[in-house]
Amino acid sequence: MPEFTSYCDFCHARAEDDVDRVYHDTRYGFPIHDDNELFGRLILEINQAGLSWRTILNKQDNFRRAYAEFDIRTVAEFNEADRERLLNDAGIIRNKLKVNAAIHNARAILGLQEEFGSFKDWLDANHPMSREEWTGLFKKHFKFVGGEIVGEFLMSSGYLKGAHVESCPVHQAILELGPAWARSEKP
Repeated sequence: MPEFTSYCDFCHARAEDDVDRVYHDTRYGFPIHDDNELFGRLILEINQAGLSWRTILNKQDNFRRAYAEFDIRTVAEFNEADRERLLNDAGIIRNKLKVNAAIHNARAILGLQEEFGSFKDWLDANHPMSREEWTGLFKKHFKFVGGEIVGEFLMSSGYLKGAHVESCPVHQAILELGPAWARSEKP
């Protein structure tokens, strides 16, 4: 089994239709502008804790269905029956803390949307910050958000640099889209 020095190298060694390769080439590190998609990415990152990212990628369609297409307003209204449904859904990660975090976080995002106009606007208003500063801020608003989860969420959505090595062709494609981290770098 070859050793890879980066996720980019690992993914480029995979078949073009491999779930990791597709994610790497089309979504990882790309800016996300839609609040529901940002929320969905946060749900996936939280559920990855303690598991492989490949497991989450293989279940991502199940997560989307289980969490109402990642509609923030709908998830914020989930009740005990919805919690039980999620905890009994074999297609997702059935962890009570993670399920409760998704519902709590949807409600927290609604508050941020009310104050800032959107979840993305809140992220933009606080950018740039270090990973540690972001983690502290996320912990003030959200549940189940440690340094790794926050770091991966922010890298995967274009707020922190590091999703791709600079020699990766996807890195250049993302730069052309103007991720938040590139806009905040000094020339």
